[in-house]
Amino acid sequence: MTDRDDAPTSPDAVQDVQINAVQSLLRRTVDAREGFDVMVEKAEPEFRPVALKFRETHHQHAERTAAIVTALGGEPDSEGSFFGTVNRTVVSVRAMFDEIDEDVMDSVRDGEKHVLESFDEAIATLGTDRHRDEILAMRGEIEALLDETRHLD
Repeated sequence: MTDRDDAPTSPDAVQDVQINAVQSLLRRTVDAREGFDVMVEKAEPEFRPVALKFRETHHQHAERTAAIVTALGGEPDSEGSFFGTVNRTVVSVRAMFDEIDEDVMDSVRDGEKHVLESFDEAIATLGTDRHRDEILAMRGEIEALLDETRHLD
């Protein structure tokens, strides 16, 4: 039963929506991390620290997000999605024809926009609890990292 057609009100339905949204965030985070795995491997020396920082941030976020899925009663799926495979392939192909350096930051920012959207979707499903606070904090870490790299444009 719902108050509106799109807003579940039963505790189980609300929990399912939350788990699905946080699971989607987990997949998106794993996909991003996988792209940075390849980027770190292929990066020019001056850009490698930036790629490492993004990869480590996504690695930590994946672990924290998986813990939230578990706390909500779900079974975390840390495998990523088809997009992760595409992401790794695109980075690898680009490295064959171009250097992985600060010129790739536009692509990084575009990819991170999708991650931020997944954060927003998860935040929208959660009430005012510690899980929401944790996800808000992780989102802030991504924004801060993007701000730190603005000079690479």
